[in-house]
Amino acid sequence: MKVLSKQRNSKMCIMCGLDNEYGVKAPFYDMEDGSVMTVFSYREQHQSYPGRVHGGLISCMLDEMGLRALWALERSEESFGVTTSLETKFRKPVPYGEKIIGKGVIVKNTPHFCVAEVGLYDRHGVLLSNGTVNYLKLSVADIGKDISAHEELCYLVDDGVTEIDFE
Repeated sequence: MKVLSKQRNSKMCIMCGLDNEYGVKAPFYDMEDGSVMTVFSYREQHQSYPGRVHGGLISCMLDEMGLRALWALERSEESFGVTTSLETKFRKPVPYGEKIIGKGVIVKNTPHFCVAEVGLYDRHGVLLSNGTVNYLKLSVADIGKDISAHEELCYLVDDGVTEIDFE
């Protein structure tokens, strides 16, 4: 599938923060079908049991992809919100140290809230985990004072990715 553009990474987010030594450092891409995708690997530091990623970090990535799916749909990083509910289904163990593909798409979008369907897949396209995330749309100012989203979302690193092989 064709990549339209790359989204910005932040400084300290556990999923995309490039300055977070414990973070996943995942890149996110706006796709031609209006979805968001990521290709990344969890690390050993993200484990629960040996060989498996902690369920909280799996859910965290699903949550991250949901709001980024809104950015992909609206083609804007100006839309913000807070998670009001997250339903995660763990289908198979998610390994660390291996390529994981994530995809998220907005299935309902109103002026005040949105709903995303998100999933994590192994390199063969096998569904590992999926979920539904509900967001209340809020401005950055309404989320919290002293928050500067544009100062935090400051990295746009060109990595040359133009397509992601996903069926």
